[in-house]
Amino acid sequence: MISLCFICASYALNAQFRNTVATGLSAPPPGANEQTGSVNPESDVPADTLKGFSFVTMYRGLARKEELKMGYALLSSIIMPGSMQIYNRDYWKLPIIYGGIGAGIYGGIRMNKLYQETQDPTYRTYSYLSYAGAALTYWASMLDGMVSKEVSFRPHPGKAAVYSALLPGLGQAYNGDWWHIPIWYGGLAVCAYTWHYNDIQYRRFSYNYQMITTPGSGYSGQITADQAKYYRDLYRRYRDYSILATVIVYALNIIDANVFAYMNDFNVSDDLAFRISPAVITSSGPNRIYAGTPDAFGLKLSLSLTSK
Repeated sequence: MISLCFICASYALNAQFRNTVATGLSAPPPGANEQTGSVNPESDVPADTLKGFSFVTMYRGLARKEELKMGYALLSSIIMPGSMQIYNRDYWKLPIIYGGIGAGIYGGIRMNKLYQETQDPTYRTYSYLSYAGAALTYWASMLDGMVSKEVSFRPHPGKAAVYSALLPGLGQAYNGDWWHIPIWYGGLAVCAYTWHYNDIQYRRFSYNYQMITTPGSGYSGQITADQAKYYRDLYRRYRDYSILATVIVYALNIIDANVFAYMNDFNVSDDLAFRISPAVITSSGPNRIYAGTPDAFGLKLSLSLTSK
C-alpha cells in the first residue's frame, strides 16, 4: 500500500515537468508561450540587461533630462569637482570648492619651491599640509554632492554605499543602523594598528640587516644576519596581511551599508506564519506553471503575518 502511494505521488510530480510527448516538442521554460515560444505576455518581469557606461547618459542626468543614477553622480564628482553642486543648484558652494582646491595646490607648489631653495624642513611640512588641504576639499565636494542629492525613496541603497565609500560608517548612519558604526571603526582601528606595528618592526629589522651586511658599519648587536633577514621578511608579510585586511574591512563596510539599505523594508517580525497546504496545479489560474502542463496534485507554501 505504501509503495502504491509512493508511485502515484511520483507520477503526479513528474507530470508537472514532463515534456509534451503528444506534440513531439520539448516543453518551453517557465514563462514562455508553448505555441509561439515568445515571452508570456502576462509576465511583468523585465528582461535583465546590462547597460554600459555612457557620457551621454551622465550628461542627460546632470542636465536633469532623466534620473541621475548614484554611480553616474559619484563619477561626475570625481571627473569634474562641483558638478553635483550644480546639479543640486548649490551654486554658492562652487567658489569654496575651487578656491580651496586652487589655494591648496598653489600653496603646495609655492612651499615646495621654497624648500628646494632653502632646504628648510618647515617649508616641506607646509607643502604637504597644503596638498592635503586640496585633497580634503576635493573629497568634501564629493561627499557634499552625494549627501545633498535627492532620491525618490529612503534609504537608497546606492546612496548608502557611496556614503560608506566616502566615509566609513556614514552609510550605516544614513540607514539608521548606528550600532554598526563602532564595529566597523573598531575593525579599521585594529587593522590600522597592526599595519603600523608590523611596519615599524619591518623597518627595524630591515635596518639591522643592512647594518650587519655592510662592512665597516660598526654594528655590535647580538642578532645575526640570518635572524634579521628572517624577521624582516616575517614582519613585511604581516604588514601586507594588515593592508589586505584593511581593504577587506573597508569593502565590507560598503557592502553592509548597501545590503541593509535594500533590507530596510524587509519584514523580520516574529509574527510570521509558515503554512503548507494541498493544492491542485493546473495549466491556468494562480497555481499554473506553464501552458500545457497536465493537472496534478501538489503542495502550496505560504508565508504571512499572523494576527494578534
